[in-house]
Amino acid sequence: MPDAEDVRRIALSLPETAEKTAWSMPTFRVAGKMFVTLPEDETSMAVRCPKEERDELVLAEPGKFWVAGHEAQFAWIRVRLAALEDEAELRDILADSWRQAAPPRLLDHHPELGLAAGG
Repeated sequence: MPDAEDVRRIALSLPETAEKTAWSMPTFRVAGKMFVTLPEDETSMAVRCPKEERDELVLAEPGKFWVAGHEAQFAWIRVRLAALEDEAELRDILADSWRQAAPPRLLDHHPELGLAAGG
C-alpha cells in the first residue's frame, strides 16, 4: 500500500518538481504550479482532476476518490492512499496531475510522461 513517503518520492522524481509547505501541509509544484498536496494526517492526497472526470471517478470508486467541500469549485480530487492498488497506480495518478500543471515546454521535453503539448 502506497503511503505519504511514496507520494513524496514519486512527486519529487517528476521533472522540475519542488516541495513547499503551504497551509501547514506538504505541497508539490511543477514550475511553481501546485499539482499535489498531502492534507490531514497524510493518509490521502489531493491532485488535479478535470471537473468533467471527477464525478465519474467518485461514482465509480467512492472508497478511493472524493471531493472535499472546499475544493468543489476547483479542478481537484482527493485520493485515499490506502485504497490504491499499488505504486504503479500512484505513479499514474501523480503523473496525470503533473501533466495538468506542467508548462508546454516540459510536456514537449518529457513525452514519456504523456502526451506532448498540442498532441
